Amino acid sequence: MKTISSSLLSAYPEVTAAFTTRHGGTSSAPYSSANLAFHVGDNPLDVIKNHDLLSVALGYERNRLIHLRQIHSDRIVIIDETFNFDTPPECDALITDHPNTPLMVMSADCTPILLYDPIRHVCAAIHAGRAGALNEILLKTIQKMEEHFKSPHKNIQIILGPSIQGCCYEINETIAQETEEKGYSTALRREDKKVFLDVNTILLSQLEKLAIDPTHIEIIGECTSCKSNEYFSYRADRQHTGRIAGVIILR
Repeated sequence: MKTISSSLLSAYPEVTAAFTTRHGGTSSAPYSSANLAFHVGDNPLDVIKNHDLLSVALGYERNRLIHLRQIHSDRIVIIDETFNFDTPPECDALITDHPNTPLMVMSADCTPILLYDPIRHVCAAIHAGRAGALNEILLKTIQKMEEHFKSPHKNIQIILGPSIQGCCYEINETIAQETEEKGYSTALRREDKKVFLDVNTILLSQLEKLAIDPTHIEIIGECTSCKSNEYFSYRADRQHTGRIAGVIILR
């Protein structure tokens, strides 16, 4: 299965972090070929095969992987040994300090985010679409890591995975107004009568408020809509598509 590794976290051999593409799996169109989501209409047997291929590629036991039933919320769950592949929690962020417990976030335009604290050896996976970003799920996850695991935010390494960018994410005026009211007008771009939103601009402005060292942030920067031949894109694929994933594993 084709994946993209985090260059930022390559300096830490005790953690594995990667994002998948849409290539190297077994699913048929329109999920071709490396869809990892069960809820999009794909053949479940193909989805299982894709998960098995990914587990081999990244070196983990598939049953130990924890993914999310994502609901575009700010709900965060701390993972322990009671969770497994067949019991995904309903939330949009996962945190753990358990080794060999892969965390997975799936996306098809939203921003998949991976966090790692190399001092406390804690990791997180976050699903941040427009709603999650405006509800500050990234900041709340960092806060939860600080509160529960004593992870100072200055230690945390942050990777923003492939997602739809401001070049392609057209929104309506109601969403634009909400974005402005929450103080993120710089994330908007107006062109003729259209309005476009860049979710990563919201996320980066939140990290700037925390005074996160820019060298602790990696932005993959690939637009899933522009590059829908490489990634699944809810917008470009007209809603009927698969999901890529971000995966992080403590060793």
